[in-house]
Amino acid sequence: MPFARALLYAASLGALALVARSLLVAPVPMAVAGAAIAGYLALVLCGVFFLGLGMFVDVVKRGPPGARGVALTFDDGPSPEHTPAVLALLDEACVKATFFVIGRKAEAHPELVREIAARGHAVALHSHAHDRLFSLRSARRVERDLRQNLDVIERITGARPTLFRPPVGHTSPRIARVVDALDLDVIGWSARGFDGLAGADPGRVAARIIPGLRDGAIVLLHDAAERDDHAPAGPLALPRILAAMEKRNLVGVRVDAWLDDGARDA
Repeated sequence: MPFARALLYAASLGALALVARSLLVAPVPMAVAGAAIAGYLALVLCGVFFLGLGMFVDVVKRGPPGARGVALTFDDGPSPEHTPAVLALLDEACVKATFFVIGRKAEAHPELVREIAARGHAVALHSHAHDRLFSLRSARRVERDLRQNLDVIERITGARPTLFRPPVGHTSPRIARVVDALDLDVIGWSARGFDGLAGADPGRVAARIIPGLRDGAIVLLHDAAERDDHAPAGPLALPRILAAMEKRNLVGVRVDAWLDDGARDA
């Protein structure tokens, strides 16, 4: 069990103990109650905002012990402007990757999704609408969105995806229940370059990622801007990242290549 989840359980038991004491013995001082509430809310928000903690859902953040290679992952596509360039660079380097696509963009550009799959890359879910408040939505709305994302990709590629990365990396207990019901693996990352931000510098993106390139690493990049309103820095940083992988004799692999080897427990 992830430490953050165990901490949440312990904090929940502590909160129940405070309530029981207030009911059975005497009310706790307001200062103590206020501090306890604030601390509990801060803990829960950490679980929402930081996917890697695994507080609400099991997260694959790296390959299993003994994993070879690096898993490059790309979010927020497909983009007719930027995704073809990324595919060409990956082909030239003989690297396979995983693309977490937005359902509504996949519907608009099905030929790109088919091209991603045809070149041997994995196509995965990044939600249908990429709602930034996804973690606050009801379980019914979350399930409707993810089923729509699933159906779109399966209709285009003929294969049902099993990998999911939440929009902006936020989770909640409701997302966890839906992910479990749909039998999806939630994929995090061990290295990121913040390349999805407008104005991100490709050199700095590469400089953030290259130190984390090692066997078993999962790298977060973007082949499109979330709203397609700027050019993401990821495609421009990619040549330097691929060159660093080649220098270190690191192959590029799909995330799903690791899952049968125990990455679910990573």
